[in-house]
Order: sequence, then C-alpha cells, then structure tokens
Amino acid sequence: KEQEKYLISVVDVVGVLSGSERPRKYWNKLKQKLKEEGNQSVLNCHQLKLKSADSKYYKTDVVDIEGMFRRKINC
Repeated sequence: KEQEKYLISVVDVVGVLSGSERPRKYWNKLKQKLKEEGNQSVLNCHQLKLKSADSKYYKTDVVDIEGMFRRKINC
C-alpha cells in the first residue's frame, strides 16, 4: 500500500481543462506537437486499457497525481 499510485487518464484531464468536445483528438495533436518540439516527457508515456463511455476498453495515456500537477506531464 505504501507504493500504490492512482493513475488518471490524460485524455480526461485534457477534456476538463480544454473544454474540448473531442479530448482524445486534442491530446493526440498536443502530444505530437510536444514530441516535435523535443519535449521528452511525452516520449515515455505509459498506457493502460481503460473502459470508455461505449463500454469498450482502449489504450489510454495515464499519469499519476503527482505528475498531473507538474508543469510538464510525465506520462
């Protein structure tokens, strides 16, 4: 329990912060732009299969709570 981390979908965070109707597409474009700029934090993203609104499971970038509040998202 001392090592437990809660992981949050980056797409969900982006959706709330951006107000986008298509947060997954918004995140994919933002992630690509960050990679092109040489931002190393998005190169080592971890993905988990999370259940979506359509009850299917999709690979999704996740971040822990500490990483969510950093200036750069370390996925």
